[in-house]
Amino acid sequence: MAPKDNLEPTRTATQIEADLAGARRRLANSAEELVDQVHPNRIKQRQVDSVKTFVGHEVDAAKALVFNARGDLRRNRVLAVAGAAVGGLVFLTIVRGLLRRGRSE
Repeated sequence: MAPKDNLEPTRTATQIEADLAGARRRLANSAEELVDQVHPNRIKQRQVDSVKTFVGHEVDAAKALVFNARGDLRRNRVLAVAGAAVGGLVFLTIVRGLLRRGRSE
């Protein structure tokens, strides 16, 4: 079969105008999305949201270490942390006293 040699357009002017309008809308949306991605306030907001999410997960993880699934306090863990804190304070007090004694002699 030989190709047709007619010079008639296969699309009407209305179809072409509709295609151009669609292309303009897509281009405008793409430009808006690009501006949204690179605008300093949007970058800042995304970072703030990311930090809030991270902190929220870390707080939940810390709560899970202190409270069980029913919401009861895990006393053994609290006592262990309190004991470690008291031990650290006692150690620092002893070291401080030794350093002061060493300076005065």
